[in-house]
Amino acid sequence: MRLCFSGYAFVTWLALASVVRAASLAPQIPSVGSFAAGQGMFEIFPDVQIVVDSAHGLEGSPSALAFAQTFRTDLLNVAHYPWIPPVTVLPVGTGALGLPVIDVVVDPALEYTLYNGQPTLEGYGFEVTPYTYTIRAAAPIGAWWGMVTLLQQVASSVASGASSINIPVGTGVDSPGWEVRGFMLDAGRHWFDTAFLSELCIYASFFKLNEFHLHASDNLWNPDYLYSGGDAWKELYAAFRFRPPPGSPLSGLVPRVNESWSQSDFASFQETCANHGVTVIPEIDTPGHSLAITQWKPELMLSGQPDLLNLSYPDTIPTIKSIWEEFLPWFSSAEVSIGADEYDASLGDAYVSFVNEMSAFMHTEAGRSIRIWGTNEPSNYTISQNITIQHWDFPDADIPVQLLEAGYRVINSEQAFLYLDGKYSDGNVYPYSLDLDSMFAGAPDGGGWAPNIFSATDASNNTAPDARGLRGAIMALWNDWGNNATTMLEDYYQLAQSLAVLGEKTWAGSGVRDTELTRAQFEDIYPVMNKAAPGQNLNRDVHPAYGDVVYAYPAPRSSFVTPYASVGPPYTLKFSVKPNADAPNTGILFAGEDCKLHVANLTFEATGQLFPLGYVLPADTYTSVEIYATTTYTCAIVNGDVDDPRCWTTDMNIWAEYMEVANMSFAAPSKQIGGEGFSGSIIDVTLVLGLLPEEL
Repeated sequence: MRLCFSGYAFVTWLALASVVRAASLAPQIPSVGSFAAGQGMFEIFPDVQIVVDSAHGLEGSPSALAFAQTFRTDLLNVAHYPWIPPVTVLPVGTGALGLPVIDVVVDPALEYTLYNGQPTLEGYGFEVTPYTYTIRAAAPIGAWWGMVTLLQQVASSVASGASSINIPVGTGVDSPGWEVRGFMLDAGRHWFDTAFLSELCIYASFFKLNEFHLHASDNLWNPDYLYSGGDAWKELYAAFRFRPPPGSPLSGLVPRVNESWSQSDFASFQETCANHGVTVIPEIDTPGHSLAITQWKPELMLSGQPDLLNLSYPDTIPTIKSIWEEFLPWFSSAEVSIGADEYDASLGDAYVSFVNEMSAFMHTEAGRSIRIWGTNEPSNYTISQNITIQHWDFPDADIPVQLLEAGYRVINSEQAFLYLDGKYSDGNVYPYSLDLDSMFAGAPDGGGWAPNIFSATDASNNTAPDARGLRGAIMALWNDWGNNATTMLEDYYQLAQSLAVLGEKTWAGSGVRDTELTRAQFEDIYPVMNKAAPGQNLNRDVHPAYGDVVYAYPAPRSSFVTPYASVGPPYTLKFSVKPNADAPNTGILFAGEDCKLHVANLTFEATGQLFPLGYVLPADTYTSVEIYATTTYTCAIVNGDVDDPRCWTTDMNIWAEYMEVANMSFAAPSKQIGGEGFSGSIIDVTLVLGLLPEEL
């Protein structure tokens, strides 16, 4: 039976539910496999009941209950409700009489499949009546994706401007086409804290991506440093991000302690991802891309190639194993990546032997499987078929069709479709974000991309969507130019739309379902979903009390703290500043969650890097400064001189061949005004959303 529960919406809700209407689901990302519309609408009110079936609702980690609790928080956010009743655990069909109920049911007897016919726990079905919205899945993760579908429908309803949140009555079934739907972030060449990584994980989950491949060790590639024959390689930027515990024999591996993750921070990050259906796949790249290791232990380097490990040196492989032994207990994933790309082709036998040895080691040591980047090293040996090959390049690395025919499992990371580079691509090889022309019309026949599409020009290098061994796809954002090329948020700006379209194409594919999104549908709904994505605020959105004015302070006191930690672009920040003559270049003007603005040379600081504007503020006199920012630039007008805007830029060293100047985008450092030793006055401070004027 259903429990009696009276709510303020009881009469209104019953009246609305009696109206006969037929409608289909609003487009969402990714698209839903199938939906048969009925008549009427299910209306969600603030007193909606979320009920998890007690039969299996507490099983698993995360359980359906845990996912439902996350869903409740997200629903509050997306629906803009001040309160929703707590999630309850009751027998199926139990809820509040006369009020909308969202039932979450896990039934292990249910079956869903990928396109290749393999079973998946990520599928779900849903039934919508005027009174209930029931999600059924074989496992908690499937139930979670069903909840995400409902969240997106709520987001569409809210964005439509309707006076109430309505979901069409009907039944739907949905499951992913492929098991691996992920993205890789190069955190070896660029530092990212786990707070940012956690937000990125939550954002990706909203588009049903289920893997976050974290490239956690690497170095910049500069041949002048690496291969000059001197010791310059010892100074080239290289990083290993996992911080060994105090007293560990591996401590020397992490000289940049402030750019490393503690075990507790990383555990919290993984838990956040898991609670949103995302698995973190850590990568420690060897025997190439290993300058962080050879800077620690130079004796392990290959002569003349300090970024490569000498696999024939007696202590090399034991050292690599000792690193994994230290950090494997940190990782919650069943698979890890050992990288293993771009090694010396003349040492193919040693390379293949090493990869196979590491596969056996991981299985014995921790019951883990491994992945490697696509390889076609000339060798008398063959890579074990227990290893997943992550294809990224034609023809030097591998040919995926041949790998699949040989019995290997393959993940598509083909660079022609799925690679990005932080802010700038040498020769414009890679786009700023995943190219929508390629995603929706990049196959040889003019159809859209999907994980089974490896080549835009040669259909013989592509497979059918149901190919055995084809696990899915992972896009990659590389940070080849290092920490000073981008802020953390600038990497997000490149990923934001990319992750959404990847979610559609790795869940639904192209040319398989008649419900897949068209490009027009995607472009129409993406801004809504980007803005609605709950649980994170990578856009650094704020909601001012008075229109677009975030704040206006005529004469704030020193070290004044505001309610706003950071404000994302576009914005306009205006102020007048008078540094005192006794310390005209000391202290900060503004500080926030993502960056600071120093008085000296009007220098922005972000991700530990300094970006000076090069303007020296005169002492003992007021200078007016107007800062205008978008996601692609941050510029200033000083003393009203609109004919001479000044923009913050960075210089990127491109493969030691040339320097590239690029604009920087900064979120507004809005939390604190003045401080850190600043001596002087800051007056007439205003922070407004949008650009004033509209165009700089």
